[in-house]
Formats: sequence, structure tokens, C-alpha cells
Amino acid sequence: MAVHATTDRPIDRWFASYSNDHRNDTNQRIHVFAVPAILWSVIALLWCIPGGTIFKPGIWAALAMFAAWRFYQRASRRLGFGMFAVFVLMAALTWGLHQQLGTRGLLTSAVAVFVVAWIAQFVGHKVEGQKPSFLTDLVYLLIGPAWVLAKLYRRLGWRY
Repeated sequence: MAVHATTDRPIDRWFASYSNDHRNDTNQRIHVFAVPAILWSVIALLWCIPGGTIFKPGIWAALAMFAAWRFYQRASRRLGFGMFAVFVLMAALTWGLHQQLGTRGLLTSAVAVFVVAWIAQFVGHKVEGQKPSFLTDLVYLLIGPAWVLAKLYRRLGWRY
């Protein structure tokens, strides 16, 4: 995978380091599905936290998505716009599932997706022969979704 070596943006350094732990094609394919699944499951888990009498369900998810979006927006405006779209779509999906399944059903679904996706991630890293990046720095938990989105951007011929 080619990383834009001519730029010196922090996001490029994060992606270069993350890519070093994700060279195996099988591991990359697993990450393309598992990372968004984990991201959605975390949003859904946060959605299930009661907001009390003042706040509606989803407030904690919205606050977390906003904080993450600020990280992405600072790293790259184009990735920030893309992650905003991802968050809107995931929030809409989560809202719809919450309406259909209720809090308990959403919670059960989110836990199941979270567990299965993390198992897939660790299988991918076993195949790769590398430990997950987040074990060296927790920021990689935010880098993973942006890395997957950047792969999509490159496939579409877009700059990030």
C-alpha cells in the first residue's frame, strides 16, 4: 500500500505506522469489515446508556461521535467530512435499530457484533503475525476507521 511519503501531516505518519502492522491481504480484508463493525457497535453501546430525564437515548453516542469527528477533522478535512458522513449513517442505522429492537435488543446486537468483530481482528493479526496497533498506542483505535476510509478514498481516486 502506498502512503503519501511526500507529505508530513501527522495523519500520514499514523497511517504509515498503522499500515506496517497491516500488510497481509487477509488481515486488511478482515479490517475493512471488522473495523466499521466495531465502530458501529461502540456507537450502539453508547446509545444504550441512559440519558436520564433530560437527554434522549443516543446522547452519549452523539457526544463521542462529535469528539471523534473533531479528531478526524483536525487530522484531515477530507477525512473529517467522510467520517462525518459515516457517523451520520451509523447514527441513523442505530436510531432505526433502537426503534425496532428497543434498548435491550440494540444492546444485545451491539455486544454480539463487538465480540465477533474483535475475534475477527485478532484472527487477522494472528495471520499477520503482528500485534494490534492499539496495544502500542490507544490513538490507533481512532486511526483504524480513518485508515479504512482512506483505503476507500484511494480506491475511488480521491485524496484524503
